[in-house]
Amino acid sequence: TMRLQAPQFQALFTPGLRSVAELFEKKNYELRIAGGAVRDLLSGVTPQDIDFATTATPAEMKEMFTAAGVRLINNKGEKHGTITARLHEQNFEITTLRIDVVTDGRHAEVEFTTDWHKDAERRDLTVNSMFLGLDGTLYDFFNGYEDLKNKKIRFVGKAAERIQEDYLRILRYFRFYGRIAEKPGDHEPITLEAIKENAKGLAGISGERIWVELKKILLGNHVNHLVQLMYELDIAQYIGLPLGGNLEEFARVSKNIQNLSPKPMTVLTSLFKGKDDITNLDLRLKISKEEKNLGLFLVKHRQELSKGSGPEPLRPYQDFLMDSREANTNSKIFELLKYQGEEQLLKEMQEWTVPSFPVSGHDLRKMGVSSGKEIGTALQQLRDEWKKSGYHMDKEELLSCLKKL
Repeated sequence: TMRLQAPQFQALFTPGLRSVAELFEKKNYELRIAGGAVRDLLSGVTPQDIDFATTATPAEMKEMFTAAGVRLINNKGEKHGTITARLHEQNFEITTLRIDVVTDGRHAEVEFTTDWHKDAERRDLTVNSMFLGLDGTLYDFFNGYEDLKNKKIRFVGKAAERIQEDYLRILRYFRFYGRIAEKPGDHEPITLEAIKENAKGLAGISGERIWVELKKILLGNHVNHLVQLMYELDIAQYIGLPLGGNLEEFARVSKNIQNLSPKPMTVLTSLFKGKDDITNLDLRLKISKEEKNLGLFLVKHRQELSKGSGPEPLRPYQDFLMDSREANTNSKIFELLKYQGEEQLLKEMQEWTVPSFPVSGHDLRKMGVSSGKEIGTALQQLRDEWKKSGYHMDKEELLSCLKKL
């Protein structure tokens, strides 16, 4: 058996975890780290959050924690077998081992068990089905560690069965492929077949759940390959993507944005031909208002708002920003520059501070312009002059310009 002694693993043993471990040991309940955290630790990554699994039932855990005076946080997870305890300013989510009794492709009814193998069997992918004892012992029933080392993404057992338990697992397969696999196109044919045959099941999954997974896929590796695959396997139509998605543009843009940390919507918009595609996406996935506005902005401006010729390539973007009356236009322009693959201009634009117009109505009154209407007109004319100067003219220059006007 393999025993993990990595520093990332040692670092987990906070006072809180030591106290939890002690309680379980006293009662002879087994406690292990489960799922994604094990995968991260084996990859040498410090896990973001840690799930624990145990042979103790929720009732037994509650009794044990209450007797020890430990605070329980009510996280409605109890009917799925999850208890959240708070010790030393840290939350611990601990779930009883379980077997799925009935699944409908969206959620499962569960029954508790003390059999670790049975619990691993109902998990989605081999790399997510491992357990780690607190002494560092790895419990791996489905060769998850081998798959992780070989960067293979596979379902536990039969792909079709796992998918039919929860159709969202199709997208989880893509997400982990983009996170772990080394190169595009390294799939088992039988897996792709199972995905294609069950793609329609995604129609019954809520838009919110789909969007969470899709966003992670869009920011992962091999995104171009994976999105092309979604079209080949007939998934796209069930998750709000346009039937005639522009895959050539997608390929181009997903290359452009490789090292630019785009927002998911920036990558996705390249599939869209027009604003109807965004409306349909929104109907299916309930994206946020900010995401929707970004998509509409990119679709509208990706062609004509592009770099200027000559010595000032940034000017069109700067002018657009100065003329804009909308909130967070600058962050939308940053995303547009990423979309266009303009890495250098993006840097310059991020460093550029928006200058403030140096003349006010008060200055004009001092110069004897009295009617409100005239002040409005004069200010607009001066703004135009200021813009032509590349926002360099100062107050003096502008006011002497006014005399000429």
